[in-house]
Amino acid sequence: MIPNTETRATMPAASNAAQVKRFDAVVIGGGPAGSTAALRLAEAGYSTALVERGGRIKPCGGAIPPRLIQDFAIPGHLLKATISSARMIAPSGKTVDMPIDGGFVGMVDREEFDEWLRERAVSRGVTRITAMFDGLEPAFGEDRQIRIKTKLGEIQTLSARLVIGADGARSAVARAALPNQKQPKSVFAYHEIVDSKGCSSEPASARANRCDVFYQGAISPDFYGWIFPHGETVSIGTGTAKKGYGLRKAVGDLRFASGYGGAKTVRREGAPIPLKPMKRWDDGRNVIVAGDAAGVVAPASGEGIYYAMESARMVADAGIAFLANGDARELAKARKLFMGDHGKIFLVLELLQTVWYRSDWLRERFVSICRDPDVQRLTWESYMHKRMSKASPTAHARILWQNLGHYLGWRTA
Repeated sequence: MIPNTETRATMPAASNAAQVKRFDAVVIGGGPAGSTAALRLAEAGYSTALVERGGRIKPCGGAIPPRLIQDFAIPGHLLKATISSARMIAPSGKTVDMPIDGGFVGMVDREEFDEWLRERAVSRGVTRITAMFDGLEPAFGEDRQIRIKTKLGEIQTLSARLVIGADGARSAVARAALPNQKQPKSVFAYHEIVDSKGCSSEPASARANRCDVFYQGAISPDFYGWIFPHGETVSIGTGTAKKGYGLRKAVGDLRFASGYGGAKTVRREGAPIPLKPMKRWDDGRNVIVAGDAAGVVAPASGEGIYYAMESARMVADAGIAFLANGDARELAKARKLFMGDHGKIFLVLELLQTVWYRSDWLRERFVSICRDPDVQRLTWESYMHKRMSKASPTAHARILWQNLGHYLGWRTA
């Protein structure tokens, strides 16, 4: 079936038909997931609108793996830094450096990165609309009506055969289309972007290619804190699932302890980050979610950009199949495919966070485990290539033995 790229005829029965703008697909949310889904639909020949509210920047360390750069054709100029090692800091202050052998982690600034993705989508035919999602109307034949609110408060209506919700954690689209789905558990993340030249403890060049990760209860009782370089700026942040925890104070303490207390603050951002995929992504008719709205942020690490874009690619492909043959069962294939590819890594990371992030005593031992060369190699291979790394049975057995020893307390180094 050849996709219809023309604007279709106005619905004859709609009372506000003259005001209804019609598309094959409407994507709500202009982050990496929304832009990726909209781009893929437009490139397949379907008329697509991308609705994004504008002005919002998600708090994010900005780390992206080489696989994302390759799979989604990300140009080098968007990389503010390339990381060659990570430093893990234990509650005691002891550090473990984890060099990346033969690879790197790219660092992007979400303000620039997200806008570039949106503009790329527009350049391929996506219609960009600056507005907020206001609700879904019942289906009209094949179409679903979407209410949006402009910055001036005007309510407009869009109509589409397919609606994709990529509107972040606590998705309004998910609440409207999947009211019986339990929202995934999440942490609230907060970070401050500061001038990298303002560090008083060491030259900016010393941290230019290194991520610092703080596993300390004083910084986060159940997650971690970070200092991630972005070239001329640095992201300093933390997160927690505990309500009422003083994230701003924790970030302020982290800035002071790491020498950035007097650095110029460029901006501050905070938002919830889901850490468990939703059990269902679609409504069985014509609405489906992707990215944070689907809960696809990796537990333990909080990595979300790659998984947002990868889930959006699968959701868009499922949507393309649905638009071609009208079979809503196509939509359910997106989650099945994603979990088949990444479910095992999500399970391992969830177990890691559940076991090791509960106390400083355990966090101290977790950082000690990171000294092991096999742990470092398997960690970076899995991160960079987004698959469970293969290793010899001996390596797996040694890592398991170390985990048990540290957890039970009879091994301390």
